[in-house]
Amino acid sequence: MIFELLLLTALLADLLIGDPRWIPHPVQGIGGIAVICEKFFRKCTSHQRMAGVLTFFLTLFISVCSAVFILLMAYTYSPVLQNLLAVIILYFFIALKDLIAHSRAVYFSLSQELPISEARKAIGRIVGRDTKNMNRADISRACVETVAENMVDGITAPVFWAIFLSLFSPVFALQPIALAAIGITAYKTINTMDSMFGYKNERYLYFGWASARIDDLVNYLPARLSGVCVILTAYLLRKNGQNSRKIFFRDRLNHTSPNAAHTEAAVAGALGLQLGGPSYYFGEIINKPEIGDQLQPISPAHILKTNVVVIVGSLLCIAITCLLRRAVILFF
Repeated sequence: MIFELLLLTALLADLLIGDPRWIPHPVQGIGGIAVICEKFFRKCTSHQRMAGVLTFFLTLFISVCSAVFILLMAYTYSPVLQNLLAVIILYFFIALKDLIAHSRAVYFSLSQELPISEARKAIGRIVGRDTKNMNRADISRACVETVAENMVDGITAPVFWAIFLSLFSPVFALQPIALAAIGITAYKTINTMDSMFGYKNERYLYFGWASARIDDLVNYLPARLSGVCVILTAYLLRKNGQNSRKIFFRDRLNHTSPNAAHTEAAVAGALGLQLGGPSYYFGEIINKPEIGDQLQPISPAHILKTNVVVIVGSLLCIAITCLLRRAVILFF
């Protein structure tokens, strides 16, 4: 139970503290390494896909080795210090509090009758689409979509891979929580590079191939498990669980990403919303596949309802993953 208690400590730290802006975040360091590697390998080869592959693996290697070095050095002083640093690493790479805080800022800018420009600024901090022409419904929809989608890469997938790698403690002779910290570092490095290089534009269409494909791979299981957990949450919270299950199985692949729509579909069904549709990106309108049925018009209140579903669904997903870990340990 020590592993579960340490993991719970990291989760509680994130929920209570979030990411203070005055503390440099490790993701910034990962991003800096990726930028340096990109510049270096673009100079070394004109083959963009090869440059992207080399950038991906060197950035991942440096990030993981840095975490391993820190944890091993800590262990030479004390196993307790290693546990503490592992919890801190886990805390930094879980983004539940920040996701909820940013979405609540959007909600309050809409609900307090501030100028629509304030709500557009707030949503612009968490989405990549153009916001200058958004109305209240567009902003609410974009916020719900972002919270639902980021449940996976901000919360459940990082913890999933942390828990998964902890199973190999006997193989590597490291404490489970230390391996969990290494696992979450590897995941967040992959996810960060996808965020940086996974664009389908002229600069990154080939260079970002490895980052995008491997990010799809590591999110494959967590996305589907998270979608199922949202359905269970809909039943637990007395939302429309039956519709959540229906929309999940019907619309979970209605996205350019093979993983993004699983939680979006389950949330849309639970709340009776229709997500997707037309959105502006870089001045052009993109007609995204629709997800869900419009059983009711979307409103700012749905942002808070989505937050509740995502929080409970994330905790449920983490609990189930911990139970599966415990079952594997007992079986083997």
